[in-house]
Amino acid sequence: MAGNEWINGYLEAILDSQAQGIEETQQKPQTSVTALRDGEGEFFNPTKYFVEEVVTGVDETDLHRTWLKVVATRNSRERNSRLENMCWRIWHLTRKKKQLEWEDSQRVANRRLEREQGRRDATEDLFEDLSEGEKGDGLGEIVQPETPRRQLQRNSSSVDIWSDDKKENRLYVVLISLHGLVRGENMELGSDSDTGGQVKYVVELARALARMPGVYRVDLFTRQICSSEVDWSYAEPTEMLTTASAEDCDGDETGESSGAYIIRIPFGPRDKYLPKEILWPYIQEFVDGALAHILNMSKVLGEQIGNGKPVWPYVIHGHYADAGDSAALLSGALNVPMVLTGHSLGRNKLEQLLKQGRQSKEDINSTYKIKRRIEAEELSLDAAELVITSTRQEIDEQWGLYDGFDVKLEKVLRARARRGVNCHGRYMPRMAVIPPGMDFTNVVVQEETLEGDGELASLAGGAEGSSPKAVPTIWSDVMRFFTNPHKPMILALSRPDPKKNITTLLKAFGECRHLRELANLTLIMGNRDDIDELPSGNASVLTTALKLIDKYDLYGSVAYPKHHKQSDVPDIYRLAANTKGVFINPALVEPFGLTLIEALHNGLLVDPHDQEAIANALLKLVSEKNLWNECRINGWKNIHLFSWPEHCRTYLTRVASCRMRHPQWQTDADEMAAQEDEFSLNDSLKDVQDMSLRLSVDGDKPSWNASLEPSSNDPVKQIMSRMKQPEIKSKPEVQGKKQGDNVGSRFPVLRRRERLIVIAFDCYNEEGAVDVKSMVTMIQNIVKAVRSDPKMAKNSGFALSTSMPLDELTSFFKSAKIQVSEFDTLICSSGSEVYYPGAEEGKLLPDPDYASHIDYRWGNEGLKNTVWKLMNTTAVGGEARNKGSPSLLEEDKPSSNEHCVAYLIKDRSKGFFQVMRIDDLRQKLRLRGLRCHPMYCRNSTRLQIVPLLASRSQALRYLFVRWRLNVANMYVVVGEHGDTDYEELISGTHKTVIVKGLVTLGSDALLRSTDLRDDIVPSESPFIGFLKGDAPVNEITDILKQLSKAAT
Repeated sequence: MAGNEWINGYLEAILDSQAQGIEETQQKPQTSVTALRDGEGEFFNPTKYFVEEVVTGVDETDLHRTWLKVVATRNSRERNSRLENMCWRIWHLTRKKKQLEWEDSQRVANRRLEREQGRRDATEDLFEDLSEGEKGDGLGEIVQPETPRRQLQRNSSSVDIWSDDKKENRLYVVLISLHGLVRGENMELGSDSDTGGQVKYVVELARALARMPGVYRVDLFTRQICSSEVDWSYAEPTEMLTTASAEDCDGDETGESSGAYIIRIPFGPRDKYLPKEILWPYIQEFVDGALAHILNMSKVLGEQIGNGKPVWPYVIHGHYADAGDSAALLSGALNVPMVLTGHSLGRNKLEQLLKQGRQSKEDINSTYKIKRRIEAEELSLDAAELVITSTRQEIDEQWGLYDGFDVKLEKVLRARARRGVNCHGRYMPRMAVIPPGMDFTNVVVQEETLEGDGELASLAGGAEGSSPKAVPTIWSDVMRFFTNPHKPMILALSRPDPKKNITTLLKAFGECRHLRELANLTLIMGNRDDIDELPSGNASVLTTALKLIDKYDLYGSVAYPKHHKQSDVPDIYRLAANTKGVFINPALVEPFGLTLIEALHNGLLVDPHDQEAIANALLKLVSEKNLWNECRINGWKNIHLFSWPEHCRTYLTRVASCRMRHPQWQTDADEMAAQEDEFSLNDSLKDVQDMSLRLSVDGDKPSWNASLEPSSNDPVKQIMSRMKQPEIKSKPEVQGKKQGDNVGSRFPVLRRRERLIVIAFDCYNEEGAVDVKSMVTMIQNIVKAVRSDPKMAKNSGFALSTSMPLDELTSFFKSAKIQVSEFDTLICSSGSEVYYPGAEEGKLLPDPDYASHIDYRWGNEGLKNTVWKLMNTTAVGGEARNKGSPSLLEEDKPSSNEHCVAYLIKDRSKGFFQVMRIDDLRQKLRLRGLRCHPMYCRNSTRLQIVPLLASRSQALRYLFVRWRLNVANMYVVVGEHGDTDYEELISGTHKTVIVKGLVTLGSDALLRSTDLRDDIVPSESPFIGFLKGDAPVNEITDILKQLSKAAT
């Protein structure tokens, strides 16, 4: 039981004594009742003593309620029976805690071994190409337990500090903070556990960045909430925080889009406020909505400050795990740098909860969705260029818990990069300690005067005949609690959250008589109207606090006002300063520490678990005035380090040192858009083709894809031939030719589509071969359904998304008598390649920019050896496979390409249940510094590994960015099962049609050891529809129409 270690010790003593009293009472049931209650036994009963003397101090609310019922029971026999039952309950809790502690120690030990093995494997690969001297240096970095801190900043001297001469940069910065109630004024901090210091931080960061030289616009993305439960302001799509000053934007050049804005993106149920644990299934909806805004804004900013060229985000900065997940996907879709601030970390919270022993890992995950949160944080580490922390401890002891970050391996990789040595595709994000900023505009330097005493005197009544002096309203709300308001005030300001440790502070104050005599205590615990209306965790903390105040009779010495505004916070601190009081932050975990900066004091460091140490430190500060003055002076000396300008200057300097990247097209889509007249004829001809296709589909011939090639005397063909450009003849020529020359006139057709039907069902037999009959039949029906509706057929295109490589896909087309020209784009090899039909019939062109777009952190060199070793030496669960065991994998060279490493799973009948699941494989690759996207496909007969942010779902977002075909106008058709990237294809603003019974064999069972699908895919969504596998064409048409009406 957390916070009651002494009780745990007493329980252990009972267990060690083998509960002699309980055993003897079991042997003599006729005397147990009187022995337990009236003391008429010949032995000392530790159970009786524990129940009657100790249990009232336990924080467990359910036990406390039981204890109250026991005390109120008049029947002695019933009362004694209840006491004995309580003993057994507490005994069971203790045994359960011991079991959880043992499991936790085993887990930590196994994790330590896995990390050491991963580091060892990475080291072996890294040092193969070094000289003997370099090997010694590198190994020394691995072996050293700790490197001097000054070495961590070795590169900082070569980094240019951000200064006023950066004004010409005109940057566009994107911040993301999804959960909680976010607005610029009158922030409702403390209204719930999601609306706290992070909300205040991101809003003030956006404002401060917009005022920095060189920053033109800052967008802070959050969720739009149209609910009667919250204020109407949270439904506003845009809220201006500040405009850029004229001097920062060179006077007349200040654009109407400059400044800082809150952009609210609708995702999830529109009419509900959702806590952060419920938001996970809707993350991809947010990504698609944010992507649409960024693309529109990049074009607008391009017209204002980019000379007509799009202005892409300089950086996308995610705050917390949910925003980090979103930022990673946006970063991959836009190919721009990502920065992450964790604020509070899932693995650290899981460790703390497990140590408390109250809940099992399964219970914790059910309550906090902790596994989904950790998975998001791992993905964020994979994609982030820079991770910003507020303390060094956060790096070593919190981020160090993650698979994706190893302090020692990061030092080695940084040293190799500095020397220009190949890292074999291994990467670690850079960590930077940047203390959070603070707005000091409301802070006034107070000299040693009697002004404060005068204000307090007027508030307390003042001298007779003196006129009352105006004082802040919040002072009156606080001082009305005190019998003697002139005593120094101990101030704690936080949400009523268990981890804020308010109850320990109350106990420390209540049990120290000298402290109670010298000082008052003020608890600012958020805002509340009725405790019963608060979330259970917050209500429990407040209820316990009120009980402790009553227990220690602290009336007249403790203030706990129900309401305060954000603008009252400076006045609250000023009241504490005027009384020569002390600010305390007793939180058990405080990765951010905003209140520590707001307090503007230096002071004493104590263990938040040590109640006596807290009382002694507070007593020391309020009783020793010289120490109090020294701490105050030191706080003023260091205050400039935490100002927003200083924070933003350091922030922009760090971001500038990242590897800058943004979309760069060999063929400008906007230039193509300017050629509307030329392409209008091309589209008219396409309509002729569509009409011909409809005739072919609706005709009596079984071949729905009969040739549409006009006769040589056809004038249409003559016009088209003049518009065509030279095309490639075969796949080898695709790879050998200069890609910039391969852009044909067909490319803009995709850009000008109004909707795209994406066929993404994975129909394979037990051997992983294409189920031609099922797939062709469904494709035929989908095409007929689209073409049967004139409005839908007018500007609809088709795409095929598959794990098959191009050669195998074209073979499938030939066997099914399908022409590749019927599709506007082909997404092959699990999203590692994108092709478009060329102007010459039957020929395909690779996207000339896609390969460079997905190349980020692709470690092809180091992946093959590592994956081969892992899959053939490690069994399910992490145990080593027998040395004589046959290899599970065989390299699938025909399915591999520059950005796809493919393997065939041998002897599937024996090997299927021996291969690692995707989450286990990804964990082991992360431990070795490799960032990628592994997946099983084709009915678990293949393993394919593609770049980190490449996938079939991300390829759709690439088409949005590249050709401005909105994802919301895409219709993705999938089966009930699929490859392990199947979940990603369902969520988002695109419309999804799930065909039941079409795909009976899939690979998705090999995705995770724990089913997190409910946290990935929404259980109900207006964007998802269902069909039966044998549905007629008219039903397919109806479901497409129904989904087209879904709100976006």
